[in-house]
Amino acid sequence: MILLRSGSSLPFFSNERTTMPSKPRPKRHLILVLIGALGLMASLPFSKLAAQSPAEPDIVTIALPAHDGYEAIAMKALLYKPEGKGPFQAVLYSHGRAAKPEERLAFKTPINPVHAKFWLDRGIAVLAPIRPGYGITGGEDRENSGARLSANFECGGSPNVERAASQAVFAARTALDWLRQQPFVKKNRILLEGQSVGGMTTVVLGGQNPPGVVGFINFAGGTAGFPAQRPTRSCATDQLEALYRKAGQTTRLPNLWLYAVNDQFWGSDAPRLWHKAFAKGGSRTRFIQTGPVGNTDGHALLNSGQALWSDAVLSFLADLNF
Repeated sequence: MILLRSGSSLPFFSNERTTMPSKPRPKRHLILVLIGALGLMASLPFSKLAAQSPAEPDIVTIALPAHDGYEAIAMKALLYKPEGKGPFQAVLYSHGRAAKPEERLAFKTPINPVHAKFWLDRGIAVLAPIRPGYGITGGEDRENSGARLSANFECGGSPNVERAASQAVFAARTALDWLRQQPFVKKNRILLEGQSVGGMTTVVLGGQNPPGVVGFINFAGGTAGFPAQRPTRSCATDQLEALYRKAGQTTRLPNLWLYAVNDQFWGSDAPRLWHKAFAKGGSRTRFIQTGPVGNTDGHALLNSGQALWSDAVLSFLADLNF
């Protein structure tokens, strides 16, 4: 795993554990172990067993005003709250983009419940909006970058990455304002986090230095990727570089960028260039390119590669006292 700070390069070593093969145990021993395990589970209170599973979220409605030619819409969001009355620190999570219209229509889970539990276990609330064009929020698709592929898979169309990002950022900023008004939230202790298009959204919103936000985490942020047709070679990379450079010029919040080396959307080189352009703005920023996410596209780093990023995230949170 390679960790890069602005202007420097540091090695990052992950822990690996080798399990030595053991002699097979008799079946009778295995049965006794299983009985003991079942007895232990039966002795645990229901609340302890429930705590081992991701909590069920509330579905809340956030009024999204008319904006940039689009009508007002009732934006739905999943709200995960820790046990207790609070007030709690909170994470505003921005989801990625489903490529096909039918996938956006069927979209139900803006954040993996297991990842929500990562925050809940630390006593942190999570709000994950379902932006316009997706799932139960519905409405028009506002986040299409405009990138297209030709018959021989060359980049085409008339992409406008900044416009697509602005739509997602408007929704996220509205959700942030809603979150800060909730009595169970510490309104000045909010972290932004996002994945893919949501990571891009998080970076641009972070560049606005919104009130109450202490920092942000970008997982695999970008747009206009075509992993099936153009693996590791996304479109409109120059526009993304310009967008990140612009955000970096105004960002004053600490931030962490995480990309896997085997990300099939962006490849390994483009994210480094994007962060280099962003880092010229001088914020407290850290870029980490992890090793490959095993047996899958590295774009799934957030959900499938926790062992690759957890140490870096926990260190970042410690620096923020979050």
